[in-house]
Amino acid sequence: MDAVKFLDLLEDMGGTFFTGVPDSLLSPFIDSVVERYAVPSERHIVAANEGAAVGIAAGHYLATKKPAVVYMQNSGLGNAVNPITSLLHEKVYSIPVIFVIGWRGEPGTKDEPQHVFQGEKTLELLDCLEIPYAVIGKETADLSAITDDFKKHLNNGRSVAFVIQKDAIQSSTKIDYTSNNLLSREEVLKIILSASLATTHGRTNIPNTPDTDIFVCTTGKLSREVFEIRQSQGVGHGNDFLTVGSMGHSLMIAYGIALAKPKRRVFCLDGDGAALMHLGSLAVVGVNKPANLIHVVINNGAHETVGGLPTVCTHLNLSEAAKIYGYRKSLRVINPADLEEAIKCINTEKNADETGGPIFIEVLCNLGSRKDLGRPTTSPIENKNALMSTLAEDCN
Repeated sequence: MDAVKFLDLLEDMGGTFFTGVPDSLLSPFIDSVVERYAVPSERHIVAANEGAAVGIAAGHYLATKKPAVVYMQNSGLGNAVNPITSLLHEKVYSIPVIFVIGWRGEPGTKDEPQHVFQGEKTLELLDCLEIPYAVIGKETADLSAITDDFKKHLNNGRSVAFVIQKDAIQSSTKIDYTSNNLLSREEVLKIILSASLATTHGRTNIPNTPDTDIFVCTTGKLSREVFEIRQSQGVGHGNDFLTVGSMGHSLMIAYGIALAKPKRRVFCLDGDGAALMHLGSLAVVGVNKPANLIHVVINNGAHETVGGLPTVCTHLNLSEAAKIYGYRKSLRVINPADLEEAIKCINTEKNADETGGPIFIEVLCNLGSRKDLGRPTTSPIENKNALMSTLAEDCN
């Protein structure tokens, strides 16, 4: 289905306001929304997470009596379940929303492991939430009968959903999202990982291995780049946890490891979109002050892995926010010299078991990645087992 035709159909249903979190399957549709309404604008807001998008949509309906369109990947349903059930449902406020959901991990299609179970349960979850849905596939041409039925549901205060299969929405519009920052994400990762390999940080109470640091990496292309960098370094993957799903939760995973292993430095290699999704986690770290935690947010101002839609982080100074949250030290990197100084700073801090962290480093980066960037060749279970084997090497 043509993206513009689909957009016109949503508007005919009353959906003239758009909000959500982007998904690669929905990129043609979202690009058409951006072309028509721009972003951000009074008609289109990229939310911090899917639950927040539902909140924005509810506010829009209260003010206009019109349903908003909320777009998301099906994995985002987890973030949205609470406001769907305790805010939108007809047994509560009866507020209608038009959901547009990218169906990753659809049964019978090949996809990444983090999408498989969610894909199997997507339609079942919508049934459980009592949301009527229609699946849009490549062959879908006419939705008039469905939309007539959906309009009745919306008029009765009930939400509806369009579930979008892979390649079902097409568009001649492709928005080119760019930035002028000097550093690339992969360049930053190489520098940080190489610096970790080059020193044992003078901590004699840790086994004398080439790299005692642990790296928890956020979802998307960042984890894929870390995997390939480790391959090129020939050091294995036992010090890394690749958070292939669970967007926004890498910091709390890193914090959990840091609490249990105070003799090791634990890095969270994060993205701006992921950090924004659950920003309260920074406050938890800042207030509790784990001395051995280093939080690196690579800020390219976009959801680059799923199409490049901008985040609000292009207008924020996250390093200043980290100071307010209570991080002991917060740095901002905008060029290679700044990054070199940041590495020196964290490598000359006191031992991890003494007062040194948490440290926050915001690195401004450009958009883009190698066209030949691959995916991890090990499974999530193999990744988990390798990391746990490394963490079992010391008793702290």
